[in-house]
Amino acid sequence: MSLTPSRRTLLATAAAALAATATPAAAATGPTARLRALEEEHGGRLGVFAHNLATRRTIRHRADELFPMCSLFKTLAAAAVLRDLDRDGEVLARRIHYTEADLVQPASDTILEHLSDGMTIAELSEIAITHSDNTAANLLLRELGGPTAITRFARSLGDRVTRLDRWEPELNTAEPWRVTDTTSPAAIGRTYGRLVLGTALNHRDRERLTDWLLRNTTSTARFRAGLPPAWTLGDKTGSGSYGTANDVGIAWTETGAPVILSVLTTKPDQNAAWDNALIAKTASVLAESLS
Repeated sequence: MSLTPSRRTLLATAAAALAATATPAAAATGPTARLRALEEEHGGRLGVFAHNLATRRTIRHRADELFPMCSLFKTLAAAAVLRDLDRDGEVLARRIHYTEADLVQPASDTILEHLSDGMTIAELSEIAITHSDNTAANLLLRELGGPTAITRFARSLGDRVTRLDRWEPELNTAEPWRVTDTTSPAAIGRTYGRLVLGTALNHRDRERLTDWLLRNTTSTARFRAGLPPAWTLGDKTGSGSYGTANDVGIAWTETGAPVILSVLTTKPDQNAAWDNALIAKTASVLAESLS
């Protein structure tokens, strides 16, 4: 999928506006009160960071608290491959072979179909984002040198919070006391913003990463259920124990204004179900307040 000319312009010109996220405006009373009400209604912990780069309006709720990161790291893994490993497409074209012993459930149909012939690093990066494939993500981590490579990559982007310490699927245990494998809504939101809208990646790599996010298939019941149909969305979800359900990405309003959206949620019960409705309702509040 290629980006439209207007989208190319947005990606090329948003870097200056992105810097405003470092000193966000005071959150409006209206939306934050509604977010607190949603948190109480759903019986969980809700973390939110949202920023409209055109209006510079920001909404924050528990934005600097730590939450389990889960599969949100997969966007950073793909971006690290693009920035640090690839040279003129040679690394992306390299084919990686794997066996049944490498499979991590749930495995996507694509990863299963290529057990005999393997997949290229570009293909693994794509399905790690578009289908949140755990096996593909581990194979990317292997190429990068392990989970701590994601922490180093985050630090190189100015993100002092986001860290990855374990592999799939152990990184999703999401215990409330855990500081490993965590991020904050503000930290991961700004990092996604730097990757998609800033200058952290060169133009070609930024377009490739954005295309993968635009084709994500896992957020139908989350951001996509709460945002206006006219908005364009490029995002990545993450899920784990304790009802951990996340969605982070960039949305473009009907006028083309880019909006960073970062919503992270947890529940007190280890076996709690993922609360997709909480994320969808939160997205609706943010869209109404920031459009």
